[in-house]
Amino acid sequence: MTRPTTARSLVLVVSTALAAAALAVPAQAHHRGSGAPLPAVTPRAETPVLHDDDAGGNADADDPAIWRNAAAPGRSLVIATAKEGGLRVYDLDARPVQSIAAPPAEAPDDAPGRFNNVDLVHGLRLSSGRADLAVTSDRGHDRLRFYRIDRDRAGGPLTDVTDPAAPAVFSRDQAEINDQRTAYGLATWTDPASGKSFAVVSRRERTSIALLELLPSAGGKVTYRTVRTLDLPSAFRLPDGTSWTPCAEPGELPQVEGMVVDPANGTLYAGQEDIGIWRLRADLTGTPKLLDKVREFGVPGTYDEETEECAPGADPGYGGTRISADVEGLTLVTESGGDGYLLASSQGDNTFAAYDRELADRNEYEGGFRVAPAGGSLDGSEECDGAAALNAPLGSRYPRGLLVVQDGHDTPGDGDRPSTGFKFVDLGTVLDALDD
Repeated sequence: MTRPTTARSLVLVVSTALAAAALAVPAQAHHRGSGAPLPAVTPRAETPVLHDDDAGGNADADDPAIWRNAAAPGRSLVIATAKEGGLRVYDLDARPVQSIAAPPAEAPDDAPGRFNNVDLVHGLRLSSGRADLAVTSDRGHDRLRFYRIDRDRAGGPLTDVTDPAAPAVFSRDQAEINDQRTAYGLATWTDPASGKSFAVVSRRERTSIALLELLPSAGGKVTYRTVRTLDLPSAFRLPDGTSWTPCAEPGELPQVEGMVVDPANGTLYAGQEDIGIWRLRADLTGTPKLLDKVREFGVPGTYDEETEECAPGADPGYGGTRISADVEGLTLVTESGGDGYLLASSQGDNTFAAYDRELADRNEYEGGFRVAPAGGSLDGSEECDGAAALNAPLGSRYPRGLLVVQDGHDTPGDGDRPSTGFKFVDLGTVLDALDD
């Protein structure tokens, strides 16, 4: 694609030395204390099941965001992506409020819209006035989409305010878009010094991350420009002197999806699914640091074209001990004075890991938990993709805040149909579990 002449596109390739330095991450026990299992929390509600098939509109739950209604916290909303199923909006009882379809394909042979991740921007200055926005990555079209939030609008709280001229994020033309190495993971942040708002966007099947400045355009619409890009490592030097890259389908590189920015200090946490969690500046300058590694780090694998799966070799013991690939949804639990947690979905073992939010404590591991069934038809969370936490009162239902997690296998499902959804968890119970 042709970049705007005002954009500064700086590609930073992280050096092999950085990849080798990543191996210095210390190991800690996965279980709390001396072999004790991780504590369990249970959900209070779940959204209606989504089905990723023709009958279900190819709707597949992926990533949530929590919008707080300051005037009436009990009437806050959860906004979530459903991939080809578009966006879903729920109330705090997990009941549907609005459904927005993903945009159709540009032409019959082109990729359809597919909403992957979602995040929020508060008080963005538009030509029509300030507004809270839901921002989603449209993987199908390699673009960002913007939706103004108005809780009491008659037609539903979300209104599309995407500039029709908004450019592709990574692709140069429609042929590249159709290859679907497009906008994938997403996190937003506002720089308190300049007041400017940004989105950090990762690229599917690549290690690239782009920094986009969000800009108002005519008619109350929103567009963006690329500021710079960065490439995380795809190969790592192991202590035995060999080079390792995780096994994948030929041509695929270890991608990033789950991301979150700490608004207090502009720190970006990025989950490279088969590698671990990176910490870096949200403006994509400076040197990224690998905060923690997945257990499978360094394990060789052989790709089988018939099964389309990787057969792992012997584990050389270079991986971490707290998260299992894929590392997925990242979210922050913010507390006063810089306290709080970075939560990460450890998809490989259906748990969540918690790290100290404070940089002064080097994001020390603080424990973990799992979201277990509450009994009856209210199951827990398995193979969790996205997650979102909000540590603020949300009416009588969630006076200590809310954690929303994706459930990759909703049970009981509907026969052999793919069944996904979102679980709503009292954040207070999570904090109690981590503090015990």
